[in-house]
Amino acid sequence: MVRIIGEDRPLVMRNSYSAGPVRSKFLLSLRDQQKILATRCAGCGRVYVPARSSCPKCFEDMEEWVEVSPEGILETYTIVYQSEPIHIADVPFALGVIKLGGADTSIVHRLGEVDLKKIRIGMSVKAVFNEERKGDIRDIQYFKPVRAKRKKK
Repeated sequence: MVRIIGEDRPLVMRNSYSAGPVRSKFLLSLRDQQKILATRCAGCGRVYVPARSSCPKCFEDMEEWVEVSPEGILETYTIVYQSEPIHIADVPFALGVIKLGGADTSIVHRLGEVDLKKIRIGMSVKAVFNEERKGDIRDIQYFKPVRAKRKKK
C-alpha cells in the first residue's frame, strides 16, 4: 500500500520491456508450435529452459536451440492461499518448479487438474497449452499430473 495524502491505495505499476531475440523465439515457439525450446551451452553442455542467451555457469554465448519435452518432474511446489491482483487463478492454487525432460534447469509454473492434497515431489507432470495463445509464458495454461502407465502382465 502507498499512502497518498491521507489515503491508503494499492500500488499498481505497469511496465513493459522487450523480450529480446532469445526470449522472443522461446515465446513464439510456445504460441505457434506448442513446443518448448531451450538453449544449450557449447562450453558446458547445460540445457536452459526458459532459453537464455548466455550461460551463467561458464559465460559462453548460447546459439544452439533444442526442443525439450513438455513432460517433466515436479521438484518442489508451494500452495498459494493469498489472492493478489497479478494472479491468473483463484486461490488456493499450486505453483511448481518443474524439470522438463532434456533440460538441466527448471521452470516455475502453475499446476492444474490436481488435488492440492495429492501433490507430491517427484510426480510426473505435462504441459497443457491454452487454445488461444498470445506469445507469453501463460500460453502454457498449467502443468497437470501424468498418470503412470501400467505394465501389461
